[in-house]
Amino acid sequence: MFEGYAWMVWLGVALVLVAVEAATVDFMFLMLAGGALGGSAAAAFGAPFLVQAVVAAIVAVVLLVTVRPWLKRRFTVEQHQRMGAEANLGRSAYVLDRVTTSNGRVKLAGETWSARTSGDSIEPGEEVVVEAIEGATVLVSRSRILGS
Repeated sequence: MFEGYAWMVWLGVALVLVAVEAATVDFMFLMLAGGALGGSAAAAFGAPFLVQAVVAAIVAVVLLVTVRPWLKRRFTVEQHQRMGAEANLGRSAYVLDRVTTSNGRVKLAGETWSARTSGDSIEPGEEVVVEAIEGATVLVSRSRILGS
């Protein structure tokens, strides 16, 4: 029935699997879609259906065993990751306007923040570390040089 067009059928199956993957985001159906692409390639080279199915199965299993674990590690957000302003704790910032115990400005993660320090004032151009965040103001201290 699909003699000359088997590769298109496999390609259609791959597209459907990619659409299902978009809804589940588990990387399982994406690997199966890769297998369907393998079957499509085998069909394009004129392999019989049994060979196409075996190629699709082998490619899918190889992707499931090798690529899927890496993708899951790479794109899964861990529960203990800090987000929002809390993610800036411990980061380096650069002093734009002199930071004193009452005011100042720093460049942190590409944004300008109001800043204060609990110690001596810090001059523009110095690197500081974010110790705490109170509203829209960061509390900073001098950056410590490793080994000191």
